[in-house]
Amino acid sequence: MTGREAGAGAGGGSRAPANTGFRSRRGDVGGTSPPSQSLALNTGIDAPLTLRRIHRVPAWNATGDQPAQWTLIDFTCPDDSGDELAQQLAAALAPGRWYADYATGTTTWVVFAGRIFTYPRGDDTGRNEAIAYARNVGVPEAQLDWPR
Repeated sequence: MTGREAGAGAGGGSRAPANTGFRSRRGDVGGTSPPSQSLALNTGIDAPLTLRRIHRVPAWNATGDQPAQWTLIDFTCPDDSGDELAQQLAAALAPGRWYADYATGTTTWVVFAGRIFTYPRGDDTGRNEAIAYARNVGVPEAQLDWPR
């Protein structure tokens, strides 16, 4: 699994770090991990992640309740840890627009606080269920560009 920790809010993408979580356009599980601001107090992620890089970028579409810059953490993780990571994220993410999304070559995960969407890549029904939920919690439309 590969990943990156991105800034605040909701959303993510490979074009640039958006306001959330895990994103990968590669063949392994991974993407952009949620920023430290997205985690609820007294929680954490304990999945087997290997640090690849930490860097900061300006937030280009932050709203008034989001920070002006994001800290990105690139990581790798075994493909078979996708479900374990989703469970940990669902327990650790702060309620609201925060989410994490990541994928293998065959499976996509979209994770919110207390809610996990897992579906086969290319499954528009599963993807649309995750998008409907994201819209309901206020994720901006531009950030609903998860891999198909």
